[in-house]
Amino acid sequence: SGFGNHFSSSALPNALPVGQNTPQVCPYGLYAEQLSGTAFTVGRSGNQRSWLYRIRPSVMHRPFARYQGNPFVVGAFTDQTSTVTPTQIRWLPFAIPKDAVDFVDGLRTLGGSGDPAVKNGLAIHVYTATQSMDRRALCSSDGNILLVPQQGRLDITTEFGKLMVAPNEIAVIQRGMRFSVAMPDGPSRGYMLEVYDGHFELPDLGPIGANGLANPRDFQTPTAQYVNKTEEWTIVNKFQGLLFAATQDHSPFDVVAWHGNYAPYKYNLAYFNVVGSVSFDHIDPSVFTVLTCKSAHPGTAIADFVIFPPRFEVQMGTFRPPYFHRNCMSEFMGLIHGSYEAKRGKFLPGGASLHSTMTPHGPDAATVENAVARDLQPGRVADGTQAFMFETMFQLRLTEWAAQSQIHDTDYYKAWQTIPVTFNPDKI
Repeated sequence: SGFGNHFSSSALPNALPVGQNTPQVCPYGLYAEQLSGTAFTVGRSGNQRSWLYRIRPSVMHRPFARYQGNPFVVGAFTDQTSTVTPTQIRWLPFAIPKDAVDFVDGLRTLGGSGDPAVKNGLAIHVYTATQSMDRRALCSSDGNILLVPQQGRLDITTEFGKLMVAPNEIAVIQRGMRFSVAMPDGPSRGYMLEVYDGHFELPDLGPIGANGLANPRDFQTPTAQYVNKTEEWTIVNKFQGLLFAATQDHSPFDVVAWHGNYAPYKYNLAYFNVVGSVSFDHIDPSVFTVLTCKSAHPGTAIADFVIFPPRFEVQMGTFRPPYFHRNCMSEFMGLIHGSYEAKRGKFLPGGASLHSTMTPHGPDAATVENAVARDLQPGRVADGTQAFMFETMFQLRLTEWAAQSQIHDTDYYKAWQTIPVTFNPDKI
């Protein structure tokens, strides 16, 4: 466990070479293969790579060809692939198909910005699936993937080992890592953020000190577990926003041992150590950041993953719901379970909302009326609830599938129309 550590893991005794990475002959007749998550010459503090010791090199596959099974995945966001609107958007829960659909075919891109070919931007996807991937593996050459299950656990097999990821947990599968997803609970749904540049890291704590928010010790990395089978497999590769497939005659999960600091990991959101105001007003929601992917502009993120967990609220003389806001960032929100304190009703688990750059947003009318009239006693907020946000410096474009979705809440704008006007120039 631990965030960003250098790990060593072996499924057989002494399978890791001692004192070197590429001996002439590896233990057990394995092959050494390096997986680089950064350029060779990145400084030591930021350099990420792992050495994998596998039964067969991963190059032992047949040529890639365009994969035709899912036309709803988009990577480069242009006028040809996407559209724009500044209007606030809310989607009702994304429908889980009734047919047999696995994780790959159940991916749908909602929107994003930029182009993975130049490692600039991000994409936001949802997945809805009813069956496990059968002798198929997926990897993204485009970026690092953050998975947020909403319904059903994900039993993820990676080249580094296995991760079981339940709702209220997250997983990060980094660029180039092959993985396969099983659905132990049947029909499943969730969200996926893919960043084209940089890596997720823990936010700096500044005056908070050494402890708080997501603590490094709570991140878990898989241990080596290998499969040595000769059988037909398909590798689906997301490359420059398109899906390609190649076949091979063996399992891609034949890594017997590995070491390095470039690995998948998971985190339980219940372990997040919440920080908040204990006097008056709000600390900005950046204080709820679990992971960030930094940009070249200090203090500005390619993407932040932010949660709104159960917590105490004690601010006195304060409008306690999230404040009305126009943001230079774009805010995509989802709901894992429960009822978000600022938007009750149609903001439902498995749905989402998008508030674009400088588009006004805030609590709905019912929340406002309650907030200004309530007795401000210390109490709990968001018990039984977990909402989250992907926040990005980019202006987001929507795919045609997302823009024309039949599950748009077309009445979303009405949430604010009945906010009472209480201005009285004769009364302070």
